[in-house]
Amino acid sequence: MATAHSPTTGTTGPGTAGENTEKHRPSTVTSVDVAGAAPVRHPLRWLSVLVLAVLAAQLGHFLVTNTNFEWSTVGSYFGAQVIGEGIATTIELTVVAMLIGIVGGVLVAVGRMSENRVLSAVCGAYVWFFRGIPVLVQLVFWYNLSALLPRISFGVPFGPEFLSGQTNSLITPLLAAILGLGLNEAAYMAEIVRGGLLGVDQGQTEAAAALGMGRARILRRVVLPQAMRFIVPPTGSQVINMMKATSLVSVIALADLLYTVQSIYNRTFETIPLLIVACLWYLVMTSVLYVGQSFIERYYARGATRNTPQSFWDFAFFRRRAAPSPAGREQSTQQEETR
Repeated sequence: MATAHSPTTGTTGPGTAGENTEKHRPSTVTSVDVAGAAPVRHPLRWLSVLVLAVLAAQLGHFLVTNTNFEWSTVGSYFGAQVIGEGIATTIELTVVAMLIGIVGGVLVAVGRMSENRVLSAVCGAYVWFFRGIPVLVQLVFWYNLSALLPRISFGVPFGPEFLSGQTNSLITPLLAAILGLGLNEAAYMAEIVRGGLLGVDQGQTEAAAALGMGRARILRRVVLPQAMRFIVPPTGSQVINMMKATSLVSVIALADLLYTVQSIYNRTFETIPLLIVACLWYLVMTSVLYVGQSFIERYYARGATRNTPQSFWDFAFFRRRAAPSPAGREQSTQQEETR
């Protein structure tokens, strides 16, 4: 009869093999001495800086040595009274057109988000129409409205008229410019405002409705203040674009900055110096708007410590954006968890 041998003869337990392996395994963790660590070198950065420095030197040499710029003429016209009148017209157009654009954009955006399908379709058609036609074409159309409507009247539809007048006397170049720029800007602002409103969490609206607030009050007191953080940055860019777009009104003989400059160099044939004057003043005005935009953005981004916009002075002095403090990161994390 065969004798059965135990399979465990000459073997060790599972725990014993593991312990022996751990005892004889060499330690792979070594201490790292960072006292003599050298910073990582970036030769491509220094090469790019060198290339940019050479290009900047060439540009400076070109601006100084080229006599065709006629810097003396630029200096004589830079502070001229007639140039100041053109700047005042440009600023006036920008302010009025942006007011029409912002108010109209909010109304159109709310209309597009309305549950009324007819109102939503009409507001959508407005955005489609004015965003699809170039601004220059709209300006020329409003300026030549008298060819379509020789006479404009206001009153009850199909009833008596309360006020009427000739279109040529009512639609002045200034009014045509305001209508063309303002109505076009309202279409773009409507999409910006609608995007900002959609960026607010739906739970905010539901919580306000649970407290008994009406739709208008919810929009005014809850949704719109939170949406301003998403609306302000692109609105600031639209203001800057509007100020530059006012140069298009020169085609309808409105004496803005560009038209004033053109009227001068058409007489004196000093085209380049006068265009440089216009460029310098546009740069000054847009820089002021950029400073204002940076302060407004930081005001509305007070609760967002992770994505705080870069301040103007950091941009001007090439300073890096300050990293949020540990307390700020902890507060932001708590806010996100609460949401």
